Amino acid sequence: MKKLLPAVVVIALGVVGLNAADPATIIKTKCQACHGANMEKAALGKSKIVNTLDSAKIKKDLMGYKAGTLNQYGLGATMWGQIKPLSEADIDALAKYIPTLKK
Repeated sequence: MKKLLPAVVVIALGVVGLNAADPATIIKTKCQACHGANMEKAALGKSKIVNTLDSAKIKKDLMGYKAGTLNQYGLGATMWGQIKPLSEADIDALAKYIPTLKK
């Protein structure tokens, strides 16, 4: 039994790693410089204000940027680099969280 314990811990830690990151942290590190802390700004004065979009639109757009197929407002290259490292779980968490930031 003692020999199995380290393997179980490693497997459990691996599963925890699959969870989405905290969307507030993702926004702070990847989004707020252009979109604002509450996603209330038009990035570089060009984009829509993200917190006014619904979850489905946010997810669709983020998935398009992740795939490198979306280039709205000429900001594709910037967004591709920001979104590429995010997991689908991260994107789903962002899509659900961002609309809650409306004031």
